[in-house]
Amino acid sequence: MKARIKMPSLTTQILIATIGGIVFGSLVGPWAGNLKFIGDIFIRLIQMSVVLLIMTAVSAALGNVDGKGAGKMSFHMFKWIIGFTVVSAFMGLALGLIIQPGAGITVVPEDYIAAPVEVASMSQTLLNFVPTNVITSMAEGAMIPSILFAIFFGIAMGGYTRTTNNRIVLDFIVGFNAVIMNIIKIVMRVAPIGIFCLLANVSGTIGFAVVIPMFKFLLALGIGCIILIVVYCLFVATLCQVNPLKMPKKFAKMSIMAVTTTSSAICLPVKMEDTVVKFGVSRKVTDFTGPITMTMNSSGAVMCYVIAILFMSQSTGIYLSPAQLAMAILLSILMCMGTIVVPGGMVIVYTFLASSMGLPLESIAILIGIDWFSGMFRTFLNVNVDVLVGMLVSKKLGDYDPDVYNELKTVEYGPMAT
Repeated sequence: MKARIKMPSLTTQILIATIGGIVFGSLVGPWAGNLKFIGDIFIRLIQMSVVLLIMTAVSAALGNVDGKGAGKMSFHMFKWIIGFTVVSAFMGLALGLIIQPGAGITVVPEDYIAAPVEVASMSQTLLNFVPTNVITSMAEGAMIPSILFAIFFGIAMGGYTRTTNNRIVLDFIVGFNAVIMNIIKIVMRVAPIGIFCLLANVSGTIGFAVVIPMFKFLLALGIGCIILIVVYCLFVATLCQVNPLKMPKKFAKMSIMAVTTTSSAICLPVKMEDTVVKFGVSRKVTDFTGPITMTMNSSGAVMCYVIAILFMSQSTGIYLSPAQLAMAILLSILMCMGTIVVPGGMVIVYTFLASSMGLPLESIAILIGIDWFSGMFRTFLNVNVDVLVGMLVSKKLGDYDPDVYNELKTVEYGPMAT
């Protein structure tokens, strides 16, 4: 009887695809760009279910807890989101002032940059968070309006269920969420192929011509990510009373996904499953915090925004006063509330920040040119901190399971309990 060949784990397959894509793209050059459409198909297969996954997970999580429980969970989640975001923003400020990423860099001609977008006022920005038509918001992939509707829907559904003892709507949403999760799991089987093609295109068409002049910018992001993830992991491990040395292995799969896809939305299914089965966070907390932290918790992004503002300032010779630096931090934090979580959204973000700070737009082209590389650092920190927030919330609510974290007990991320 022939022995069955054991397939490597998905993490191993993704790692092999990562290395293979970079090597292949470097060897064949621009021709590798022909493979980009395959990677784009993989991205779209994930994107087609993300909005539904987020809305059903949030609605079901809220529908399964009473009003007091949802409020307590929300309070602790946003408390840690704000804390991590503020610390990350000041780390970006410190690194930007020390490393001076924009010093000595010659920006491209002004006519290379498109006209700046119109910057909405703070009141208009907040108003846009409230959908006039949730179907339109879903179709456009507008995460915050969709999540806001899902929160109201979940709270109302929970109230209806408790009042009438009729679980038909809740059971439907829970079942629908399970079906969407199965779709995501099917799509993830081709993740190595998609990632190989995406990286082959990047290494074959972009190359390192744009990266070299921006090495200090990427270096600042890299140093910041390392410092913050070490500090945050030690902090969370201490509060949750677990061994921080086990975290790197547990973060491996989602970190590779984050670095290769540069999208928190695409990492969401893997992140939510690993949060439960590897880190010991309850399914209830994971389904509530996972989608919301994906949109609202952007520790890596806020650090990148602050460094980008300093880069634009330094590369154009414009001095920013302490008051303007404070405004840069505030704007960066507010932008994290509406960050576009799929690749490509940084074009609008950089333009918004430059226009808001009164900085010339010339240097944005360089930032956009290496956005894929900076996106690796942003998404890496974003995704990992999302899990840490879930651990802290679960610990505070008293349903954290350290036995799962310590691999003394195994659980599955199966259909949601009702």
